[in-house]
Amino acid sequence: METIRLTTAQALVRFLAHQYSERDGQEQRLIPGVWGIFGHGNVAGVGQALLQAAVTQEADLPYYLARNEQGMVHASVAYAKMRDRLATFACTASTGPGSTNMITGAALATTNRIPVLLLPSDMFATRAADPVLQQLEDTRGGDVTVNDTFRAVSKYFDRVQRPEQLMPAALAAMRVLTDPVETGAVTLALPQDVQAEAYDWPVSFFRRRVWHVGRPVPEPAAVERAARLLRGARKPLIVAGGGAVYSGAETALRAFAEATGIPVADTHAGKGAVPWDHPRAVGGIGSTGSYAANELAREADVVLGIGTRYSDFTTASHTVFGNPDVTFVNLNVARLDAVKHSAEPLVADARLGIEALAGALVDWEVPAEYRTRTRELITRTREIEEACFTVGHGPLPAQTEILGALNDVLDDRAVVINAAGSMPGDLQQLWRARDPKAYHVEYAYSCMGYEVAAGVGAKMADPSREVVVLVGDGSYLMMAQEIVTMVSEGLKVIVLLVQNHGFASIGSLSESLGSQRFGTKYRYRDGDSGLLDGDVLPVDLAANAASLGADVLHATSVEEFRSAMEKAKAATRTTVVHVETDLHGPNPPGHGWWDVPVSEVSALDSTRAARTTYAAHKHHQRHYL
Repeated sequence: METIRLTTAQALVRFLAHQYSERDGQEQRLIPGVWGIFGHGNVAGVGQALLQAAVTQEADLPYYLARNEQGMVHASVAYAKMRDRLATFACTASTGPGSTNMITGAALATTNRIPVLLLPSDMFATRAADPVLQQLEDTRGGDVTVNDTFRAVSKYFDRVQRPEQLMPAALAAMRVLTDPVETGAVTLALPQDVQAEAYDWPVSFFRRRVWHVGRPVPEPAAVERAARLLRGARKPLIVAGGGAVYSGAETALRAFAEATGIPVADTHAGKGAVPWDHPRAVGGIGSTGSYAANELAREADVVLGIGTRYSDFTTASHTVFGNPDVTFVNLNVARLDAVKHSAEPLVADARLGIEALAGALVDWEVPAEYRTRTRELITRTREIEEACFTVGHGPLPAQTEILGALNDVLDDRAVVINAAGSMPGDLQQLWRARDPKAYHVEYAYSCMGYEVAAGVGAKMADPSREVVVLVGDGSYLMMAQEIVTMVSEGLKVIVLLVQNHGFASIGSLSESLGSQRFGTKYRYRDGDSGLLDGDVLPVDLAANAASLGADVLHATSVEEFRSAMEKAKAATRTTVVHVETDLHGPNPPGHGWWDVPVSEVSALDSTRAARTTYAAHKHHQRHYL
């Protein structure tokens, strides 16, 4: 057996450079590069291996320098999301805080079911210098390190204690990364001494490997059962989730909706699978869903879920599907999701499943009166949207007006990125996506700080698209530093920084729950009340963005914003468009509910009143059995 002597880190770099994914005959690099921040735990191991690969060209695995370890995981997730989970990055971090900074990103990846390879550095396997700098000493066992916290948020975890353990661990990692059912964060913890330890590796370990991402075929009997339920429906509704996009099922879904007349609602991850102006598209569903989608959901007798995991926002905390006899048919590659809500499961690839259902329903369509009902609801929804876009609020514009103007100035292929705050709710109702990659809202984990870093990954995944990062001041303050990465990598990204001096979403939620917007504004502490309700803080986020290397444009009105966006589109480098909006809205009207428990007893009148409202909503909550 031919061997080659390399360190564990050198072997890992060489192995990763030869991994490919394939679906439908199209191959691409599975791991096209490595994000990292070096410290004592990885600089002489993985860092040396990446340098050697670059200098000697023995392995093609470019290194990208991030500014925050959580940020580089977000960038990798955004890249993988844009690439339909067929490619992602590896992320290397140093021992201790550098590695644990990646945990939030790992949780986000696994919750969203997006692949990312994490390489946290670990303590000495030999324990020769025990305890080393940044080591957690655990009285329960000498083999426990801070990296064990990755176990809870990873789909696969292994600690490589000996060089030869890398071979089965690396192969297992690739298996999970390329499995549509099991994918998520994959963690290989690398003790810093093992990284630098040499071993005689079989050359065959480094051969070109192609990981085939299959399309599970639907079982004919399951298709027949699902079709039977749909044939009996008078008011069916499709809920399109992320699986419809990742499987490339957009064309099949549109044809199916046209042939059957079934209206299509979407989740955040599924938006764009059917263009917003398609006659069967009824918009977002659930807690922040559209009028049309939620009205149809309340009436639906059969719900066909396609690639959705039915989060509480999608179901409006189990209240939006109001028909007491509603039945679910769930088409999903993962059985976990296919059986939710006591559904008739159709475990299969979304595209193949839709095509199979279309064949089984070739001579069936919804009643004519249901088509009419859908058209009427869509018309009313468009009126609601236009009212939000043209509210004429002052002196500061409403956030909905800014989104309306943004809709106008961007083309269909532009990617809009968001994750947290009031904007996801506004976007779900108001954003008009015609392209499945145009709407990039991370709402499984809804992680503040995702947005700017995700802009890096999305632009790297498809440089031909305009990438617009929508970020509020709350998320911006949590993680804006990857603007520096945009600048250093020469990426042209537009960052739309919406400043309202507080937490608009949680402030509004707090008010509705009787907590009076407590602690949700960026204010000085008042000397009399002792609360954070004094004057507005003199925070200049535009100046901060300029200090990070971006060009900055200012807008104080909707028209100035339109002009600034045209300039940003014409720019060739990262540009921040700063605009202030009213913290208090107005926001789009609510058509759904979200279960956030209110204090059962309280000394505050506002809280007692909110509890009464909460109890009324709880009355409509149900299990789908």
